[in-house]
Amino acid sequence: MSDIPENQRRAGMAGRAGGGLADPNNQIASKLKALYSAVEREPIPDMFLDLLEKLDKAEQIGKSQL
Repeated sequence: MSDIPENQRRAGMAGRAGGGLADPNNQIASKLKALYSAVEREPIPDMFLDLLEKLDKAEQIGKSQL
């Protein structure tokens, strides 16, 4: 018997045996990675940047009042 838990052994074997594009898990993972990459490339909206600036100013005012 191996010291590796059964579920990890199965996952490792599944990755080697069925790691092709026909594997639904690989298809989902690929599409999620592509979506995440696309979201990363999107610019930050100006409205959100304005809100962050207001928050910074409010924090500075709060610290100066202490």
